[in-house]
Amino acid sequence: MSTGDLLEIEPLELKFPLESKKLISCSLHLLNKIEENVAFKVKTTNPKKYCVRPNTGVVAPHSTCDVLVTMQNMKDFPTDLQCKDKFLVQSVSLSGGPSTLSAKDITAEMFSKESGNNVEECKLRVVYIAPAQPPSPVPEGSDEDTSSPRPSQFDHHNASSDLTMASRSLVGNQNRTSDTSAILSKLTQEKNRSLEENKKLRQELEVVRREASNRRSGGFSLMFVVSMALVGIFLGYILKKKV
Repeated sequence: MSTGDLLEIEPLELKFPLESKKLISCSLHLLNKIEENVAFKVKTTNPKKYCVRPNTGVVAPHSTCDVLVTMQNMKDFPTDLQCKDKFLVQSVSLSGGPSTLSAKDITAEMFSKESGNNVEECKLRVVYIAPAQPPSPVPEGSDEDTSSPRPSQFDHHNASSDLTMASRSLVGNQNRTSDTSAILSKLTQEKNRSLEENKKLRQELEVVRREASNRRSGGFSLMFVVSMALVGIFLGYILKKKV
């Protein structure tokens, strides 16, 4: 921003983003800092390349004026993005002149220092801004679907990581399922073995009960028979002796 005595000019660099086959414009903002009218004139070192509207005018006291600078189409852009074009804004106070002036009232003599006028000058430089890089074209014959974005290396890495994690989780689940199945099979075998042993114990207990019952029943009859036999033998022996 220029801090001259008459006009405050912004910006001091005219920046033009380079775009082929397109008119590019940049605005200048002029502010009158004094109590009198100020006449201005915009010059350039390359008038065929730029269009300035308005290139002359009058700014009322403490008022503003916008100047539009348009750069013509460029076929070839400089490779180093360097520009030697310059602009010059001249301003002069119209003290003692009429209160109302227009661009038609501006003359070249107003900005002549040889005429004794106090002409204030501000130089502006031109800056080129590199164009945005277009996306890389898809090679011809590629079966790639251009409507869908290509996954980046980061996406491949994430997908691979996710697949590895999923595989590990699946293997872990399979291992846990295998361990659970083995435990259930072992418990089932132990249960069946316990049932068989319990069944055998019941069968053996039943046999023991039957044998004990038979022994109690058979033992009483046998003793009775033996006793009676002994009594009979004894009585027969006595009778024989008496005879």
